[in-house]
Amino acid sequence: MGYGSRKIQTEFVASGLTHFGGVYLFHQFLQQLHFRSHLSQRISFSQRNNRYSLTESLLALLYPMIVGLEKIEVSALLKTNGVFQYLTGLPDFPDPTTLRRFLLRSAPELLPQVRAVHNELRMHFLALPSARSSFFLDCDSTAKTLYGNQEGVVKGYNPSHPGKKSYHPLVVTEAHGCDCLGGLLRPGNAYTADQVRELLETIFSLLPDQDRLRLRADAGFYDGDFVSFLRKNHVEFTIVAHMTAPLKSMVGDLRYRRISPTFSVAEFSYQPHLWERKERFVALRRTLPDQDSISQTTLFTIDRYAYSVIVTNLELEPYHIFQFYQGRSAMERIIRVLKDDYPFATAPTHSFEANALYAELSLLAYNLIIWFKRLCLPAVWQSYTLPTIRHRLLLTPGQFVRSHNIPTLRFPRNSLYQDVFDYAQHKIKKLSPLL
Repeated sequence: MGYGSRKIQTEFVASGLTHFGGVYLFHQFLQQLHFRSHLSQRISFSQRNNRYSLTESLLALLYPMIVGLEKIEVSALLKTNGVFQYLTGLPDFPDPTTLRRFLLRSAPELLPQVRAVHNELRMHFLALPSARSSFFLDCDSTAKTLYGNQEGVVKGYNPSHPGKKSYHPLVVTEAHGCDCLGGLLRPGNAYTADQVRELLETIFSLLPDQDRLRLRADAGFYDGDFVSFLRKNHVEFTIVAHMTAPLKSMVGDLRYRRISPTFSVAEFSYQPHLWERKERFVALRRTLPDQDSISQTTLFTIDRYAYSVIVTNLELEPYHIFQFYQGRSAMERIIRVLKDDYPFATAPTHSFEANALYAELSLLAYNLIIWFKRLCLPAVWQSYTLPTIRHRLLLTPGQFVRSHNIPTLRFPRNSLYQDVFDYAQHKIKKLSPLL
């Protein structure tokens, strides 16, 4: 039985190697769009030193998010990776202290400009690869537990860690393409629906003319003023209702229509207190199999039934209303992706405004990957998560050499995804630059 080699010398002398060779493919995508020029033309900010331009500082924050170096401290690994810097057009890589100081110094002036440019990009890519006539918006908030004394990190809504301090960001996504259409970092004690109308007004201005605009939201957005706002903007909505005492008394007395051995549905009109008008409510009743299930369910229960209620203006059959709302589960996956795979709602500094800028950049990094997937990768790759794309493409090791004085990036022979790499390069060459 062989035991393998025992006498092997090790030397740290190889040059031209990088763990992030596949990032060059994403860099080609940004180059073809003239992304850096687009940023520099639309964002102005005077820097006290000229070692790093504005776009270089922004890319130095974006690239670590994309390759999986979520914390600013970990991004220091790229400072010793000269090949990565060459491939991405960075003269060198700023150290973590420089990046933090940039966030703290630039946030008040830079945050509104970055949001404006991000919104322009959203408007541009929503129409690609082809225009759509309908948009389904999903609203949600989440709690990001943090430790320390950062500004805005306070006790509030935090169901996963009750009593812990957190941020309470708000996010709105589009169901068809999974684009993040808007997001706000908020203090931990913000109410679920705080600032949602202002955010949606901005989003409505980005959307092209469409035949249908629908919105789904959980019970945190169950509010008469919000429903009136949606009606005035001609938005079709499905919002989970709070099970108030009047609603609880009504759902038990309704006449239900059986859909299956487990589910029954009913509908009724009801005007909650201080609401402008009566609205359509649909109720779903689920038969519970045993007493143990009753104690485990989070729905409102009576006897052996669990109930959930939705307020809506959709002209669909009651059961189809609930089926449509179930599509909102994709939003919860996006929230997990933003929190687990991107540094969304983290606190790299003590300043709330600087952390809000960092959160906006993380949403931009998320969208850039979504647009890269949609426009450049094969159809089967559209459902792949960022960790999968990192593992299969972006983190492909490479060796940078000069062959006949021509810069050449070499990848391992018989790479599994060479065909995808070639496919993406072909697609990238067909993209039009940003205006």
